[in-house]
Amino acid sequence: MLEHARSLRDEMQRFLNEYRFGMREIETKLSILREDFEHQHAYNPIEHVSSRLKSMDSIAEKADRKGIEPTIEAIRASILDIAGVRVTCSFVTDAYRLFELLVSQDDISVREVKDYIAHPKANGYKSLHAIVEVPVFLSTGMVSVPVEVQFRTIAMDFWASLEHKIYYKYDKQVPARLIDSLRDAAVTAAELDDRMERLHRELHGERPAPIAPLSILPRSGGDGPTAA
Repeated sequence: MLEHARSLRDEMQRFLNEYRFGMREIETKLSILREDFEHQHAYNPIEHVSSRLKSMDSIAEKADRKGIEPTIEAIRASILDIAGVRVTCSFVTDAYRLFELLVSQDDISVREVKDYIAHPKANGYKSLHAIVEVPVFLSTGMVSVPVEVQFRTIAMDFWASLEHKIYYKYDKQVPARLIDSLRDAAVTAAELDDRMERLHRELHGERPAPIAPLSILPRSGGDGPTAA
């Protein structure tokens, strides 16, 4: 019995390590882009990068909620946001540009894109979500690991953080007046993004357009709980 428990623990640790290493690969790619931007363009489009790895409890809860069989194989196939990286950018154009620079790399494949910047959720949430796969080379061979990458501006990040705290405080039963206020705040945040980008263009001139149109990539949307 004890031996079985240890074997199960080791298997789960190996499983989570794949996602931890995939997350590091994405963070490394973003770090390289940040340094290259500073060297080549004397400009840093990334304000900060954060990452998170779902706990086994969180994975199990999501599997149960979505009716996913509680096996590693089923979880691997159905839950694609076990590893997550959030990129906070200065401006909306930076969010799109960094997204395109990341997904244009030869070893990155795109599983899914949800453009909540162009198509905000009903509550006002904005962010560009992408599920990408990155190869991770282990001692046992290569595995392709899905990582959710979110791109958003400082204003979007501030709004999402506040919205998350409010929903947590009210256990997702948020009073209508606060929902309306959050929606109004999202509009204000979007206006601030537009105004700051116009000021930046006046100071520094137009920057190159994003490398490739998002329309060439798979896109899906829809409403639902936001991911702060």
